[in-house]
Amino acid sequence: QVQLVESGGGLVQAGGSLRLSCAASGTIFSINAMGWYRQAPGKQRELVAAITGGGRTKYADSVKGRFTISRDNAKKSVYLQMNSLKPEDTAVYYCNANIASSRYNVNDYWGQGTQVTVSS
Repeated sequence: QVQLVESGGGLVQAGGSLRLSCAASGTIFSINAMGWYRQAPGKQRELVAAITGGGRTKYADSVKGRFTISRDNAKKSVYLQMNSLKPEDTAVYYCNANIASSRYNVNDYWGQGTQVTVSS
């Protein structure tokens, strides 16, 4: 069974920084794309940033220039460095990964979510 465990959320003032981490564990053959999503109260879950196995990245327009996604394949981990945080960044942040537990068994997995709260 594959698990994603997130850490690094918390409360920060506007303009501050946080770094989210997500580590995959379990029976893993390979990890393809990894990403971060967020869901604010009353809103749909949205993509924040994603990174392919080869390191290509994409970002939501709202976070470009402020957030940076990276991954460490040896540690089976993905990170989200969040700078210049704004109150509108407040949400539960979820890690997502497309993981093959065998050559022919590929699924999307989600972390449990970590709360990020930005005060004005």
